[in-house]
Amino acid sequence: MAHDASHGNTVKRIWFVFALLSIATIIEVVLGIIKPQVMVDNKFLAMSLLNWTFIILTIYKAYYITWTFMHMEGETKGLRRSVVWTTVFLVSYLCFILLIEGDYIHEVLKGGFIKYNF
Repeated sequence: MAHDASHGNTVKRIWFVFALLSIATIIEVVLGIIKPQVMVDNKFLAMSLLNWTFIILTIYKAYYITWTFMHMEGETKGLRRSVVWTTVFLVSYLCFILLIEGDYIHEVLKGGFIKYNF
């Protein structure tokens, strides 16, 4: 009897996680397709608000996948923090550096200092 209740909770949880991650992905896809001008034109820390939205939603999805499917909610606080926050920091740093450098290269090429040769 207890096994059936546990199985029901597991199936319910899987559907909840599926729905939550699907909603986040659908938001990303819709924003990528329509590209709201207000989010593209406004910048925060040298990146458009649209880019920040993509980064935040992607980090949220990665965090939630790690939390749920790697069973981090049942681990000790120290292990959870060392795995999750280190990954969040490194992914955030990588995205930030790539977008800042990409924007700089685009501005240099657009400004005419170096011509596009491709």
